[in-house]
Amino acid sequence: MAAAFPGFPEEGMKFLRSLGRNNDREWFQPRKHIYDQQVKAPMQELVLAVTREMMRFAPDYVAEPGKAIYRIYRDTRFSKDKTPYKTHIAAIFPRRGMEKHSGAGFYFSVSPKEIEVAAGVYMPGPDQLRAIRNHLAVHHKEFLKLVGSKSLQALMGKLYGAQLSRVPKGFPADHPAADLLRYKQWLFYVILDPKLATTPKLQDELVKRLRAITPFVDFLNRPLLGESKKRGTPVAFAAYS
Repeated sequence: MAAAFPGFPEEGMKFLRSLGRNNDREWFQPRKHIYDQQVKAPMQELVLAVTREMMRFAPDYVAEPGKAIYRIYRDTRFSKDKTPYKTHIAAIFPRRGMEKHSGAGFYFSVSPKEIEVAAGVYMPGPDQLRAIRNHLAVHHKEFLKLVGSKSLQALMGKLYGAQLSRVPKGFPADHPAADLLRYKQWLFYVILDPKLATTPKLQDELVKRLRAITPFVDFLNRPLLGESKKRGTPVAFAAYS
């Protein structure tokens, strides 16, 4: 039986804190080996440990660490913030058969300041947004039951996302799912105590939240899978940072 993840080494969190104060190439490059050994390698172990558990409840979302873990380098092309490195390490788990940033999926990140866990659809394209809304229009009772679960809310909070000011075109204003149809993104997001990062409890805290949120993610992907098969192209989805 594989050993549980023991937590990130203190040296890894110390490195990320220092990177926040020295976010430039001159500081990072001579210390890249510390990042590789104390941050990236433990994250690979964590992803393997988490995905072993996911095989039991979300096998279609299991990904190898090399594909799941984001690079530390920031894309600064369209940002006023030109610091080159992220001060957290993160992983994303899309559904198998979809591109890395397509469809509904899971995400978590670790930093000395916070641990983030999220799931859902962040920025669907027009076709995918329409598909999800059509799905909600028919299956809104099922969706409300999922997102209203007290056990889910205890672990992940409440549903959130940007919304239109009125019901979108193509749906009656008095539709019973009017409030849900106004959403442009459907997300759950929670921040955990950063002290968990260096403890064996981290794996369990992540896994129980991913398990709880899986029916929600599956619901959102149902119409997107239909669209991708029909069109023969991956659906559009903007990933978490």
